[in-house]
Amino acid sequence: MILKKIFLLLALSSFAFAQVVYEPLHRDVYKFLSRLSQKSVIVFDDQVRPIGRKYIAQKLIEVSEKSNELTSLEREELEFYSKDFKFEFDIINNIKIDSSQITIAGYDAGDRLRLFSYRNNFFSLNLSPILGYKAGSLDDEKLTHFWNGLYTYGYIDKYIGYSFDFRDNTETGNTIDKTKEFTPVTGVEAKSSLTAPNYALDKMEYSESRAVLATDWSWGSFAVGKDFLEWGYSESGFLVLSQKPPSYGFIRLDVKPVDWLKFNYAHGWLSSSVIDSNSIFYNSAGTISYSFIDKFIATHSLIITPVSGLDVSIGESIIYDEEIEFLYLVPIMFFRLADYLISEQSNDAGGNAQFFLGVSSKGQIKNTHLYGTLFIDEISLNGLFDPETQRYQLGFTLGGSITDLPFENLTAKIEYTKIYPSVYEHYIQTSDYKSSDYILGHWMGQNGDLIYASLNYRILRGLQATVWGQYIRKGDDVNIQQQYNAKPQPPFLFGLRKNYGYLGAEIKYEYTHELFAKLNFQTTHSSIQQEDLSFIDTTLNEFYFSVYYGL
Repeated sequence: MILKKIFLLLALSSFAFAQVVYEPLHRDVYKFLSRLSQKSVIVFDDQVRPIGRKYIAQKLIEVSEKSNELTSLEREELEFYSKDFKFEFDIINNIKIDSSQITIAGYDAGDRLRLFSYRNNFFSLNLSPILGYKAGSLDDEKLTHFWNGLYTYGYIDKYIGYSFDFRDNTETGNTIDKTKEFTPVTGVEAKSSLTAPNYALDKMEYSESRAVLATDWSWGSFAVGKDFLEWGYSESGFLVLSQKPPSYGFIRLDVKPVDWLKFNYAHGWLSSSVIDSNSIFYNSAGTISYSFIDKFIATHSLIITPVSGLDVSIGESIIYDEEIEFLYLVPIMFFRLADYLISEQSNDAGGNAQFFLGVSSKGQIKNTHLYGTLFIDEISLNGLFDPETQRYQLGFTLGGSITDLPFENLTAKIEYTKIYPSVYEHYIQTSDYKSSDYILGHWMGQNGDLIYASLNYRILRGLQATVWGQYIRKGDDVNIQQQYNAKPQPPFLFGLRKNYGYLGAEIKYEYTHELFAKLNFQTTHSSIQQEDLSFIDTTLNEFYFSVYYGL
């Protein structure tokens, strides 16, 4: 533990040249800039997220220089988003202020509403409340969700950017989802009747906190903290890294030495949920105490841009446990070969490695973004074409988006994802592709596929409507014996079938920065196959209205 802290401090101090704050992943400015990049107005590097606020501010400046290429609504959106990045504009332009600026429950120098804001030439702090209430029904049962907390971020001198996010959640209702497993919603470590004896059956409580310290320089950045990491493109779910598991601790390095080459590295501290049998003991209270086995992920990727708007990427990750391995702290190490050395090429030792590939084309076809991701959990080249001995565990996503066609402010998307049996799983539980028992990648999990389509129309600045549909086919989960010993390997969609059809609609309005009102409707039709091969069909309707600030 001491060595870990020393390493982090040394790493942070060694790169201390400038400051960076990462923009929260839920902010709509990501979609705004991504949409303009597929229209070839700007180039926006957003394959690895979250992204620094200074980089976003620089892109907003570039957009302002091409305002003649924007629709009237986009110009209004540009003005709105720019109000949130006044301080970052000043950093980029090296603008100093004569005296301290304080805002309390009012508008700051950028005309952005703040609960509290402080700024001088050495230190800045912005604080926002997190408040929200959602009410609705599922299966004709009332559901409510209340959350509260705070978000703060700022800069210290020229060197450090920081952010902190904390929120408490309380959900009530007889039909609340206490596990949040088969859903794109982030998983939780909650207090409920499933985890606490004599706890109310119609209630669950959980908290989430995130904190990041970061610094950057002309060709890269370094961060240490606890947050979410995303990799790739998708609206229905990310294959490689997603927000499905609760946030986890990490160190992160991003390097861009030239315009056509980017390198990203992260080392994360995961939750194994596996008790370390060597740690079990009776404490002074007469109860049993224990700790969990440590679990880690190391991941890196190389993104090459041969022509503007076209990104080709290749990446690698490895899951390992118990002790931090020095070789996985070397960003440019080939993790798979390092694992061969550490494990002495034994399958019963070492880690669990994965490879992934990605292609993204923005603007090569007018107003269009085409993308694909391939995730390789395991593949055997020996016997690849022999149906009896072939063994491949992989998933892929293919998708596309087109905007402003056939008319302005309309965006259409379509995606297909297929995940073969056994993907994300491993016979050593502390080496599976999960944290807190939630998949690090796509929420759908193994042995299934989905097709997704959506239409989004931006009516006014801040007001948008979305309709979407999704169909999922899912087979049985592969057990460990089937995964490693069955010949041939279990076929795609083997076992009893589960089919899910979804249709949803949403209207969202952002009145001012971070203040939202939202209306959601979703109907879900499920068809679950029984042992006698018959199907039981169920239809559930959901309806919610929510008002929130800072979510």
